[in-house]
Amino acid sequence: MTTKRVLVAYGTKHGATAGIAEEIGRTLREDGFEAVVLPASDVGDVRDFDAVVLGGAVYAGRWSDKAKRCAERNAESLRHRPVWLFSSGPLDRSAEERDIPPAPAVARQMQLIGAREHMTFGGSVTARTPGLLARSMLRQGKGGDYRNPERIRNWAHHISAELTAA
Repeated sequence: MTTKRVLVAYGTKHGATAGIAEEIGRTLREDGFEAVVLPASDVGDVRDFDAVVLGGAVYAGRWSDKAKRCAERNAESLRHRPVWLFSSGPLDRSAEERDIPPAPAVARQMQLIGAREHMTFGGSVTARTPGLLARSMLRQGKGGDYRNPERIRNWAHHISAELTAA
C-alpha cells in the first residue's frame, strides 16, 4: 500500500490557525501519512493529494478569505477526494464544551466541496498577536490561547482512522 498524501491547508491572519494546522499535520505524520502543511494562499492545485484538511480563522462569523478562495479555486478536485474543514475562533472554552456548528460561510463551502466534516477549535489572541484589535481585546480581558492540543490531535487521529478504513 502506498502512503496516502494529505494536504493540511490553512488561512490565518495572526498564526493561531497555522498552529492548529501544524498540530494536525504532525499527528497525521505520526499515524503514517505523508502530511504537507501549507498556507491556503500557497495551494495552487490539490490533485497531488489523496485527502485534504482545510481550515480558517472565523472573525465576526466570516471564514478566512484565504481558506475560502482555496476551496473555491479547487472545488472540482476537492469534490473527488475526502475533505475535512476546521475553524478556529472562539476566545473561550465553548469549543471544548459543545460542538459548534460551522459559520454559514463555512457551511456553504462544505456543501460546495462535499466536505465530510467540520470541527471548531478555540482561537488565540495573546501578547504576541499583532495588531490594534488584538491589543484592544487584551486590554478588555478578552484574550488567551484556547487551542486545545489534545482535542486537535484526537480529531486528527479520527481523520487518520477514516482514511485508513477507506
